[in-house]
Amino acid sequence: MAATNAVMSASIASSVSSLKKLNSIPGSLQQSMVLELKVKESVQRSSQGQRVLIAGVRGMAPELVEMKPASEGSQLLVPRKKYCESIYKPIRRKTRTVNVGGVTVGSEHPIRVQTMTTTDTKDVQRTVEQVMRIADKGCDIVRITVQGKKEADACYSIKNTLVQKGYNIPLVADIHFAPPIAMKVAEFFDKIRINPGNFADRRAQFEKLVYTDADYAEELRHIEEVFTPLVEKCKKYGRAMRIGTNHGSLSDRIMSYHGDSPRGMVESAFQFARICRKNDFHNFVFSMKASNSVVMVQAYRLLVFEMYVNDWDYPLHLGVTEAGEGEDGRMKSAIGIGALLQDGLGDTIRVSLTEAPEEEIDPCSKLANLGMKISAKQKGLPEFQENHRRYFDFERRTGQLPLQKEGDLVDVRNVLHRDGSVLMSVTLDQLKNPEALYRNLATKLIMGMPYKDLATVDTIFLNKLPAAEDRASRLAVKRLTDVGIGVLTPVAEQLVNSLPHAMALATLDEIASGTHKELPTGIRLAVTLRGDEPEEKLEMLKDLDLIMLLQYLPEGDEKSSHVHASRKLFEYLQTNKLDFPVIHHLKFPANTHRDDLVIKAGSEAGAMLVDGLGDGIMLEAADQDFDFIRNTSFGMLQGCRMRHTKTEYVSCPSCGRTLFDLQEISAEIREKTDHLPGVSIAIMGCIVNGPGEMADADFGYVGGAPGKIDLYVGKEVVRRGIAMAMATNELIGLIKEHGRWVDPEPTET
Repeated sequence: MAATNAVMSASIASSVSSLKKLNSIPGSLQQSMVLELKVKESVQRSSQGQRVLIAGVRGMAPELVEMKPASEGSQLLVPRKKYCESIYKPIRRKTRTVNVGGVTVGSEHPIRVQTMTTTDTKDVQRTVEQVMRIADKGCDIVRITVQGKKEADACYSIKNTLVQKGYNIPLVADIHFAPPIAMKVAEFFDKIRINPGNFADRRAQFEKLVYTDADYAEELRHIEEVFTPLVEKCKKYGRAMRIGTNHGSLSDRIMSYHGDSPRGMVESAFQFARICRKNDFHNFVFSMKASNSVVMVQAYRLLVFEMYVNDWDYPLHLGVTEAGEGEDGRMKSAIGIGALLQDGLGDTIRVSLTEAPEEEIDPCSKLANLGMKISAKQKGLPEFQENHRRYFDFERRTGQLPLQKEGDLVDVRNVLHRDGSVLMSVTLDQLKNPEALYRNLATKLIMGMPYKDLATVDTIFLNKLPAAEDRASRLAVKRLTDVGIGVLTPVAEQLVNSLPHAMALATLDEIASGTHKELPTGIRLAVTLRGDEPEEKLEMLKDLDLIMLLQYLPEGDEKSSHVHASRKLFEYLQTNKLDFPVIHHLKFPANTHRDDLVIKAGSEAGAMLVDGLGDGIMLEAADQDFDFIRNTSFGMLQGCRMRHTKTEYVSCPSCGRTLFDLQEISAEIREKTDHLPGVSIAIMGCIVNGPGEMADADFGYVGGAPGKIDLYVGKEVVRRGIAMAMATNELIGLIKEHGRWVDPEPTET
């Protein structure tokens, strides 16, 4: 036994040593010091892994980590990166119950809906009225910004007035840079949200700091000294707490030691959580917010992995911060929040929109209901081996774009896009009006002829081909293929009504029967499949030269879910080194509400794209506006950090700290800058979280003082105190100075 343990210890040490420099490995496994790794005396053995003790990390208590062989039969052990209860079906992660003013949060309770007021907190009447409107919409918890003593005094009146009016909705104090204010408001508010990046630290200066062990220990001692009184007070009064990390406001200490990364976000939160636990205070939840949906998903997964390692069970509050407005804001939230819900993660939700807070409740409730529904049904797949998905960092699996072959009847080299493709279904009726169709596909029109543009649909799907005698419709299709737009149609259509310019789409059953072999020479092939087929059926793919795969599960399918079938399909493809591009294909029934469509598409196809699994999207909804479907499709690709076809806006949802009318100014800036694809603009009501809020933006428009705007380039403020009346033009001038401006094209008449 001793000899076996010695071999295992050496293997484990080698495993972790080789991994410890990767950003995807959390703090408890990757510190720069040598780790002492010991095998627990009574090793818990299983066919899948072993439990071992890890000790010696920054003075932390030993932790149990589940290890697994690096490959079958290997003695090299690596950490099992468990971030959810199951990757095969949506099982809600078990979390403790946290009481927020009588509203219970945790896995034994419904997913709760939250929002935040946008009024000046000092204006008691307006804030009370807004909270009542929010509560009447069905919100469970509401957050109010509290930046100073005057706001704290107002909060006492807000709480009392609401109670007198019969409203007992829990109130959360949003605290930045103000420990004494947190102490005061904890006496009458139900929950305190603290930001680990600025509660005990100065605003980040983005300085690279070097720490000795003693220096670092002193920093942690300072945090404990500042934070412990609030912990004790919350414990005394029965208050809840949210330890809410924001990607845009990490401290210099964290960024110097852990990087401006999801790993740094997790460690920032854990430093405060350890103080709570040291004081036997457990009535708290975590959040890991970012304006980038991919970063947000990675951070939450790392957080949960750390909690599994430490055997913690604290609930999660989910949100994509500064998501923006309209469909874009809803899509970003659906991608980030929906991806986590698909894995059973999340106990409260906020959809942060640059709109009135009441408008957040409906999409937020839809997401919460989605999370509850999928966890209750647990549609998924039997367990399968998953070795390729990178769920702690983004590494896209890129399908091989179509290559031209001798004898092809049409040029296929542009029917898909390297950064993500959009396919759309087109009807015979739409072909009757070619010029309108070309506009709907977002082509440029010159003398009525179509030409591809930056955000033109890549391939159209024709479920029915125009008859041979319908020369006008066939000419319209030919003009599309001439400019590189692909045309896809079922094999059956090609066999009875052949169109030389179209690719053929076959089912696996048609492949098995050999139907595709009857196609005319030179017509290229694509395949549609579910993704959860038995491997022996998928073996047919190995003998095919395909343009693409379309992965499609019928709406309401009771056997599998799109997400879990996709995971199985991609695992099969990567294991067998099949690099066909894969398009996520979703169909929606008649009368699907737009928000429902955005949320379902984002949480199913978006959940795969944030893992780098997928090469495009095809959404079908016969009764929806064509432009809406196209814009939603391109919005999903951009929200998943793939194909950027329009200006990106990082726009905060407004709160009591906001120094101007965010909705009005956002609309003004969008009107003048929405033709700048590849440019990212942050529109912030204030800079409470620091210049880190500009992390995902090229340019920033930020409230610096009442009536005054500061302009940023990246994280650096370059112009201060600009009068608001001049600020939008100054922003445009700044974009021009940096060579990112192009004049908008004239509007066609």
